[in-house]
Amino acid sequence: MPKGEGKLIAQNKKAHHDYFIEETYEAGLVLQGTEIKSIRAGKVNLKDSFAKVEKGEVFIHNMHISPYEQGNRYNHDPLRTRKLLLHRREINKLIGYIKEEGYTLVPLKLYIKDGFAKLLLGVGKGKKKYDKREDMKKKEAKREIERAFRERQKM
Repeated sequence: MPKGEGKLIAQNKKAHHDYFIEETYEAGLVLQGTEIKSIRAGKVNLKDSFAKVEKGEVFIHNMHISPYEQGNRYNHDPLRTRKLLLHRREINKLIGYIKEEGYTLVPLKLYIKDGFAKLLLGVGKGKKKYDKREDMKKKEAKREIERAFRERQKM
């Protein structure tokens, strides 16, 4: 199964708008108690999250997983830092990327694959304002072409 396939739970739509994604990695998540139940219910937000390499391990910060409704005292802190599971060679590659100027680790998608929660992590380089404008122009031009094509087919 290729990377990024499974039941999609959450997606960071802003990531492709704000970054040039150069490479992606699939990582497992270390979860506590009722977190997987909240994930399966789709109560996850990747909007402001980011990943960091600390002491040879990769962690995700600011990923919001809402507390499980029937979890009572077994619930978790929604914004806690969670460890990502990657192979050593992948972590070493990520460390090499991050040492370069301008690269960052961006969570792209969270999905369930074979019963496990997986996170698609992208190595991204930040876009400048003019890059974003150019992307918007291309998108708008593509929309116009498709609209004109549909109008022509109706005739």
